[in-house]
Amino acid sequence: MKKLLFLISLLVLGGLFYIGGLRWWIENSKSVGSDEAEQRFVVPKGYSASQISSRLEEQGLIKSALAFKIFVQVKGLAKKVQAGEYDVSPSLSLSQLVDKLTHGPNEVWVTIPEGLRREEIIERFIVAFGLSSNQANIFRVEFLGETEGKEGFLFPETYLFPKTSPASLVAQKLIQTFDVKVDEKIKDDIDKTGYSLDELVTLASMIERETLSSAERPVVAGILIKRLEYDWPLQVDATLQYAIAGEDCEGKAECNWWPLLSGESFETSSPYNTYKYTGFPPAPIASPGLTSIKAAVYPEESDYWYYLHSEDGEIHYARTLEEHNRNKRDFLGR
Repeated sequence: MKKLLFLISLLVLGGLFYIGGLRWWIENSKSVGSDEAEQRFVVPKGYSASQISSRLEEQGLIKSALAFKIFVQVKGLAKKVQAGEYDVSPSLSLSQLVDKLTHGPNEVWVTIPEGLRREEIIERFIVAFGLSSNQANIFRVEFLGETEGKEGFLFPETYLFPKTSPASLVAQKLIQTFDVKVDEKIKDDIDKTGYSLDELVTLASMIERETLSSAERPVVAGILIKRLEYDWPLQVDATLQYAIAGEDCEGKAECNWWPLLSGESFETSSPYNTYKYTGFPPAPIASPGLTSIKAAVYPEESDYWYYLHSEDGEIHYARTLEEHNRNKRDFLGR
């Protein structure tokens, strides 16, 4: 008799939990209210379903973060919400909201890494905007036209853009961001160096391509400036890569924009051949980040004249050509 009563009690308790849970789910699956006015909701890059649910609850767009997490997990949609901007309203039910979030944002995040040239930057936006072949061709032509003479001044950053943004708007935003990041303090300090903004951005672009860490950049900057002052050729591989790819990849959407150099490469007659010609190359070769720009403006003095990277990425400096040649043998096997 006691066992029967115990089983009945368990069934009753389980039933109560089930009914309570069902009521909770029904209530928290409903819309927050009847207001149909849309709000801007942004999903930052890298946000998990848990973080998204918390942000939705904070903005008053869902009743329960837990209900959202349960729903997307059960439906297998936890990783289907893309980063970007959405227009949503409190009048949407939980299922309607999730459906909207999993059908793509109005605006998308686009990351432009440091050290890319204009042609590489274009492709990042084409992919992010999901442009068709014809749309992509139009975008490329417009972007290259808008950024003519602006290599190095398209600031590498993570941007949020509407998918329908024209190339002119994208170019304008990248250039404006450069002007914000390279602030008046940096520009005032550039005036004190004896070099122009264009020259130091050109130097920064070489530093960006030639270095692998923030710690290296001021040292390499100091070496390159010393070579300039003593009328030595800069001997920067990246400038040669820029020149060669500029010829070989012209008109191509997909190409190796930073090719490996061969012995013949060093005979290239381009003014970007910093092995053959002294002084600055004609213009920047890529978009430098702020640490490379600061390295160019605030270089570190040293006794070094040479540098190279071993295969493991470690940098090795040298004071003399003899020491540099020894580093080549020891770390590059040549």
